[in-house]
Amino acid sequence: MKIYAKKLFDGEKFRENVTIEIEKDRIISVEEGGDKSDLTANFVMPAMIDAHSHIGLERHGEGEDDVNEKEDSIITFGDALDGIQMDDLYFKDSVENGILYSCVMHGSGNIIGSKAVVIRNFEKNTEKAFVKYAGYKAAFGYNPKSTEDWKGTRFSTRIGVVAHLRKALLKAENELRLIKKGKKEREELEVQDLFFVELLEKKEFLRVHLHKEDDLHSLLRLADRFGFNFIVDHTCSFYREEPYKELKKRGVSVVFGPLDSFAYKVELKHENWRNIKHLINSGVNFGLMSDHPVILQSSLPLTLRHFLRVGYPLEKTLSLLTSRNADILCLHDLGRIEKSYRASLLLYDGDPFNLKTKLNYVIKEGKEEEIKY
Repeated sequence: MKIYAKKLFDGEKFRENVTIEIEKDRIISVEEGGDKSDLTANFVMPAMIDAHSHIGLERHGEGEDDVNEKEDSIITFGDALDGIQMDDLYFKDSVENGILYSCVMHGSGNIIGSKAVVIRNFEKNTEKAFVKYAGYKAAFGYNPKSTEDWKGTRFSTRIGVVAHLRKALLKAENELRLIKKGKKEREELEVQDLFFVELLEKKEFLRVHLHKEDDLHSLLRLADRFGFNFIVDHTCSFYREEPYKELKKRGVSVVFGPLDSFAYKVELKHENWRNIKHLINSGVNFGLMSDHPVILQSSLPLTLRHFLRVGYPLEKTLSLLTSRNADILCLHDLGRIEKSYRASLLLYDGDPFNLKTKLNYVIKEGKEEEIKY
């Protein structure tokens, strides 16, 4: 298949009059010019990626959901893939709005939730949808302390939440010390203890839900003490540049958002779209989330308007849902239109920021789908 783009955003920059050649599920060439193509589009860009959502866990038209586990506060043996139902109608809405990939998170009310997983929104079952794992969900702040009436070991204060996590890390530190001395075998560890040992060994990492600056500093104290790796998710109530500068200094990425959501809890009292100036000015590496269904994933591209409002360059704005999210999730063959990358593309009839523009085709790893209106 050959696609001719009058204008192309390749994930980093704009180009004009470009032909993209696809073989099976891969891009095999991206060349200037071209006159014979299977499809022509006024604007072509990579498929968009949502770096943090609950799509498929909390579902369209259903009273049940699989977002949090009420049995206990730490469930390191869980896998978000086991809760996703691909018959969720929101997947279709997302694909028709250009979001072809999601990182699905489980456990916002748990201190440690399940493995986060990147999936293809366009597949029919979770076996085919699976792309890769992307860390373990962890939560600081209001969410885990608000679940004190759930089953298992629960806490009513931030102090209790952090203390429970510190206890698990201290135990793992001791177990690792015994293993290194030859006094204990790795196979003797309980499943939960093995996770925390692997976290200390940097074989696993955390995706940490937090909104407020002092919750960040609680996390940083733990990370300084135990040396684990993490990404920070949300930060919507950061209203100063300093916390982002601290994360930049440490080389920690942020998955920011959701923008345009209702501030329904106390830790969102400083939430405002203008806070993105601090995010941008700090120089920290960041991408974007929907936190679906907090905002619908299909509406995620609309939140990019806030970055344009503060003067963020158009190519950097588009990269937030393409190459930047791909890099944060270590999706090394998505988010860009380059040779050898997966052929996941969006074909528009005009400027994607014009409300009259239509997304005419999505290319799903080499498979063409025309969007019907």
